[in-house]
Amino acid sequence: MKFIEQVKFDKNGLVPVIIQDFETSQVLMMGYMNKESLETTVKTGRTCFWSRSRGKLWIKGETSGHIQKVKEILIDCDNDTLLIKAEQIGGACHTGYRTCFYRKYDKSDFTVIEEKLFDPEKIYKKT
Repeated sequence: MKFIEQVKFDKNGLVPVIIQDFETSQVLMMGYMNKESLETTVKTGRTCFWSRSRGKLWIKGETSGHIQKVKEILIDCDNDTLLIKAEQIGGACHTGYRTCFYRKYDKSDFTVIEEKLFDPEKIYKKT
């Protein structure tokens, strides 16, 4: 995949990726990809990220079923940030919301501005 050679990964081999709803342009989430997860994303048509906390690849929706179908992949002018436009099935946020950006600053604090789509306790059972 020749285009991947153009991506400027950071010193940890990662590139930030913004996920945006393909139809509404709503920003759904931000994550990181390494070369392998970007290749997996392109091959499968579903977003795959590098989990910095777990130190492994994870395909969005592998536990929840809330997947992201890739529609477009764009790169910024410096080649160091990606924007993926996707069809979001279910919620994008692991806390139960459609987007990870569900809180808005309101004079002195952040206020929740969206309704939860699902109960994360039921989907992400701790084992």
